[in-house]
Amino acid sequence: MATAENTELIDRFEEFYRNYYRNEIGELAQKYPNDQKSLYIDWDDLYRFDPDLADDYRTKPEQIQEYAEEALRLYDLPVDVSLGQAHVRVRNLPESEDIRDLRHEHHGNLVAVRGIIRKATDVRPKVIEAAFECQRCGTLTRIPQTAGDFQEPHDCQGCERQGPFRLNTDQSQFIDAQKLRVQESPEGLRGGETPQSIDINIEDDITGHVTAGDHVRVTGILKLDQRGNDNEKSPMFDIYMEGVSVEIEDEQFEDMEITDADKKEIVELSNEADIYDKMVGAIAPSIYGYEKEKLAMMLQLFSGVTKELPDGSRIRGDLHMLLIGDPGTGKSQMLSYIENIAPRSVYTSGKGSSSAGLTAAAVRDDFGDGQQWTLEAGALVLADQGIAAIDELDKMSPEDRSAMHEALEQQRISVSKAGINATLKSRCSLLGAANPKYGRFDQYEPIGEQIDLEPALISRFDLIFTVTDKPDEEKDRNLAEHIIQTNYAGELHTHRTENPTSNFSEEEVGTVTEEVAPTIEPDLLRKYVAYAKRNCFPTMTEEAKTRIEDFYVDLRMKGQDEDAPVPVTARKLEALVRLAEASARIRLSDTVDEADADRAVDIAHYCLKEIGVDPETGEFDADVVETGQSKTQRDRIQNIKGIISDIEDEYDEGAPADVVIERAEEVGIDESKAEHEIDKLKQKGEVYEPRTDHLRTT
Repeated sequence: MATAENTELIDRFEEFYRNYYRNEIGELAQKYPNDQKSLYIDWDDLYRFDPDLADDYRTKPEQIQEYAEEALRLYDLPVDVSLGQAHVRVRNLPESEDIRDLRHEHHGNLVAVRGIIRKATDVRPKVIEAAFECQRCGTLTRIPQTAGDFQEPHDCQGCERQGPFRLNTDQSQFIDAQKLRVQESPEGLRGGETPQSIDINIEDDITGHVTAGDHVRVTGILKLDQRGNDNEKSPMFDIYMEGVSVEIEDEQFEDMEITDADKKEIVELSNEADIYDKMVGAIAPSIYGYEKEKLAMMLQLFSGVTKELPDGSRIRGDLHMLLIGDPGTGKSQMLSYIENIAPRSVYTSGKGSSSAGLTAAAVRDDFGDGQQWTLEAGALVLADQGIAAIDELDKMSPEDRSAMHEALEQQRISVSKAGINATLKSRCSLLGAANPKYGRFDQYEPIGEQIDLEPALISRFDLIFTVTDKPDEEKDRNLAEHIIQTNYAGELHTHRTENPTSNFSEEEVGTVTEEVAPTIEPDLLRKYVAYAKRNCFPTMTEEAKTRIEDFYVDLRMKGQDEDAPVPVTARKLEALVRLAEASARIRLSDTVDEADADRAVDIAHYCLKEIGVDPETGEFDADVVETGQSKTQRDRIQNIKGIISDIEDEYDEGAPADVVIERAEEVGIDESKAEHEIDKLKQKGEVYEPRTDHLRTT
């Protein structure tokens, strides 16, 4: 029986619909039930109409929702349609709760949470009213299935016996159902917190629209579920949500609240003349030097512009960067600092990462009902629209590293596992760190040979920096001073905070700390990056285009001779464009000027000089990076193979090694280099020894 209060509430909702949602209800009536089954109402509208009703909706959502749906059924429609099964779904609650802050007092309330879909089951039918047919007399008994477990009838309403019963699926009522697991977004977490997750049940028309890796905002009713089984019940409860609405948020860094005061500060900063020096000073101030590397990391944070072409193809704007260096040069420290500043980032270490952990894992578990395969998003998917920092790249197994190729270039991850074929987005920049092959750089070996990564992977990095650790008195003294000063500042700060009777004044601590403090506060820098990526999409000026074009063409000209190596490939050209765009973004500029192009050229030239040079000829050679061998080395290998195949038939046991080396010296190949190449050919299996010190080609 409808009480007076209920009727009043239903009338209030009818009035609310007439004032605010007349057109939407008309549209729903036309599309119902095939194209649309729900009326979405904005909580703000309801609050404006009646604050008390809106507050009741949050505290008693199930009850109030019934009245809202009843009012929708009673609403006077211009067309003859019955909205019998239509839903009312509230969205846009004023604030969203963090998943880790959900408590028992939220039980039964309407709450909104934000996060990333970690897992989603398939959409399956769920019975809401089961029709049981008595096998003796054929009477149908209908039982609503509202509780968690399946309810069967006790006795037949016709012959009053206790069965047997058969479920008649044709006469039963079903609804689509899906279960999601939503995990906190990485940008909301501080300092190594484990992200928490919540399971959400959704039904009917909102199912099937999201996949693993999507950023969502879910509004729903918080419920409790008792742990344990029927025999042993636990006093502990788990929380889950009955989803009311699910919205996909593709907006970047939606958790970053940037106030007007922040905006003013950001714009003021961007107009300063020494903004680039400030940016460099804001990254890992406790690490001395590395201005070029820090500038490149800053450019990577801002990244170039992702272009969508009219034909639907996409050119990535994210910059990938690799630091290869001697141990103890502060690579990991810079990586973890970047991970702290980046608005959305994931940090992982090579040895502890598998290919499934980086891309996506197909997991078989009891998530949902019964054992089924679901996809779990990995690190590169969780870092979508942010930065993935991977330390110890060289310690990963080659099979696991190969999982990154597609993520780096196409910025997506294709998964074909356990009968699931899916493509997940991974639009992230990769910042990698690795040690040289033998743990430390050998200054007599070409650097290209000391990088123990596949050429296919290395060539996908826009910038590769080598960080060598060579003794140099002046530099070492400055470094020592800097490190000792940093530690001293830390000592003073700790001494003051831990010791109530500290004899150091605040001014003393302030003066010392100022020298090692970042030039821009990390919190402001995070907002700066988010603001620039959200609002700034610079375009190239003619001068910038010409500058980059000239640099590329001049370099390529060096490779025109027949014997000259190819100095640089078109991949570098795209890298230059991305660097120049990122440089313009730092100034919040709408145009990429010549100064930005110069900055990009300068960094690219610095990287090429470090790694893209054939150590023997001193010429730029793209193959050092792209194939792992310089042209001179390739020519030398071909020469030595040629010599072996020429001589091997003259001797029964194959070509004697000393004769091969003699011949090699005649054509100008150094003895030690010839021996080195022969060893490499033997390792690759292209040459074998039928007898000791005799060689044959395979």
